[in-house]
Amino acid sequence: MFGIFKRKSEKERLEEKFKKLMQQWHQLSSINRAASDEKYAEAQEIAKILNRMNSEAA
Repeated sequence: MFGIFKRKSEKERLEEKFKKLMQQWHQLSSINRAASDEKYAEAQEIAKILNRMNSEAA
């Protein structure tokens, strides 16, 4: 109930953005290969940031 007022952390926002980019990449993969590659590259940059965040936390 009180989760509605909770602000999302940077990590949660990045994870959502990564998931959204991967969905867009998959949809574009059969339609527009160049746009698909751009989305995949963006998603990989976010994945690198998330990996750094995870390794710093450990």
